[in-house]
Amino acid sequence: MIGLLLVTHGTMGEALLQNVCHVLNKRPPQLLQLGVAAQDDPLDILPLARQMLAQVDSGKGVLVLTDIYGATPANVAIKLLEPGRVEGVAGVSLPMLLRALTYREKGMETLVAKAVSGARDGVLNMLKDI
Repeated sequence: MIGLLLVTHGTMGEALLQNVCHVLNKRPPQLLQLGVAAQDDPLDILPLARQMLAQVDSGKGVLVLTDIYGATPANVAIKLLEPGRVEGVAGVSLPMLLRALTYREKGMETLVAKAVSGARDGVLNMLKDI
């Protein structure tokens, strides 16, 4: 199973993790989150991020999900990436995370595509799409 690591601003990752546990009625394995505070130095956070990455990696790789591309959490996440083994997707949302959790057994390429489509397909105009 591919591991998942959330690297987000503040408590956003923790909130996503709590909501996933609520929706699934259990805590999924190999899923951790790292919240980056405004005062955190990215170079100081990087060793902890690497340690957490190793914790969720069972040998099948890790997908790192972050919130805003170009912001500090994403800049930390970029330093973790290794094509084919550790991939990254920005714009994390609850639909993206749930989709990623569903497709972790299907391989990294499929997982990345499904995570992105989960986020995209999770955006709906509720009055027009019902």
